[in-house]
Amino acid sequence: MEQIDFSGRVAIVTGAGRGIGKAHALLLAERGARVVVNDLGGASSGLGSDAGPAEEVAALIRDAGGEAVADTSDVASTTGAARLVRTAIDMYGRIDVLINNAGFWTPSEFPEVDADEMSRYFAVHVGGSFNVTRECWPHMVEAGYGRIVMTTSHGILGAPALLAYGTAKGGVFGLARGLAVTGSQHGIKVNNIAPVAATRLAAGLDTDTGLVSPMVLLLSHESCPVNGETFLSGGRRHARLFVSETEGYVHPSTNLTPEDVAGHWAQIMDESKAYVPVDTISWMAEHQARIDAVPLD
Repeated sequence: MEQIDFSGRVAIVTGAGRGIGKAHALLLAERGARVVVNDLGGASSGLGSDAGPAEEVAALIRDAGGEAVADTSDVASTTGAARLVRTAIDMYGRIDVLINNAGFWTPSEFPEVDADEMSRYFAVHVGGSFNVTRECWPHMVEAGYGRIVMTTSHGILGAPALLAYGTAKGGVFGLARGLAVTGSQHGIKVNNIAPVAATRLAAGLDTDTGLVSPMVLLLSHESCPVNGETFLSGGRRHARLFVSETEGYVHPSTNLTPEDVAGHWAQIMDESKAYVPVDTISWMAEHQARIDAVPLD
């Protein structure tokens, strides 16, 4: 098949100073993209800052013959996001690709995690993704083209030590789904990646971070075949993660009791005729159609 090439394209990668983000930035540059390497340079806890990581990755790209500029803006702030996008426009005149990868993680179990820590997770993961996307959006709409990859997580499935992280990543999942519907009329595709890799956030040594980037580059390319989807990627395995709904049970009257629900539990839980909703509007139509198919007594 034809090689996935990014010549002439401009990409912003947040959290690109280390780990998975670094791998994304390097592979994009290797495939011809001009890259804005964004990283605040904080610790894995999300605290602190250091200009070194972003500068080092940008230098690696330039030393290899590519084009890159470092940016240390804090994407959790609206001013930081605006400054990042302005850097891309001033340097390269356009934005074709945005990979929202910036994030942090520390163990946070309930009820030890407090409201302030939960807010910090949302500010970086959801807020950072929202802020940068919002700044990029007008440029992509004007161009009639854009590719955005959000970074969610298998943590949305639930784990004791991932309570705050998984909850925030659930917000990212929903953000991407909404933006995918909004962007479809403007030539913008938005998808989620849920990485699995031994990074410093997972107490690893960045040993397999590059195995996630090939999927991310496909989702970032003009040939991307999907919109509003989520993919698990890591350790050589790639899979689709999706929300589905069972056919369910429709009661034949408005006189519904808890016992009626309990008595049809097997039908409610039966996955044999499950389907995957495309978006909220189509789900509502399907939901009503299933109700209408069972006439009232």
